[in-house]
Amino acid sequence: MDEIVNKVAQSALVTLDLEDYYPKEETVVFDLKDYLFMGMILKEKDFRTAMQELDWEQYRNKNVAITCTADAVVPMWAYMLVMTYLQPVAHFAAFGNADFVYNTLFLQNLGKIDINELTDKRVVIKGCGDKGAGEVAYAEITRLLRPVVKSIMYGEPCSTVPIYKKK
Repeated sequence: MDEIVNKVAQSALVTLDLEDYYPKEETVVFDLKDYLFMGMILKEKDFRTAMQELDWEQYRNKNVAITCTADAVVPMWAYMLVMTYLQPVAHFAAFGNADFVYNTLFLQNLGKIDINELTDKRVVIKGCGDKGAGEVAYAEITRLLRPVVKSIMYGEPCSTVPIYKKK
């Protein structure tokens, strides 16, 4: 009887699982609408007092999306003031919604991959996962890999979709 050979395991494919690069910290939203007078106006003195009295520890080691979901004109300095309080305690903070913060951190994590280790390799970008990386991540990993790899495939090593092959 012939021995069963796992050709996938013997192949020179390198599998990248984008789930390994997901931001691990919780992402929360800091919404300036909660500090507007009558839901429309930011009063400087009241806002500064509220910022001084806020328990910023609730943001410790979290990713924070700073936004204002109310239809109000918020002065630029207000976002700057919030950042001065968040920067020392938060893991990461940026202006935008939670998806923006998540994608920004995801892209930063992908940027830490040592692409040179993948030079002339055949790379499979894992396509199935519990969380499902978004379009931003798949586009970015392709941009990073294309200049150095021999080929890029999407899916699982046993069933891939060819994306790019160096000529």
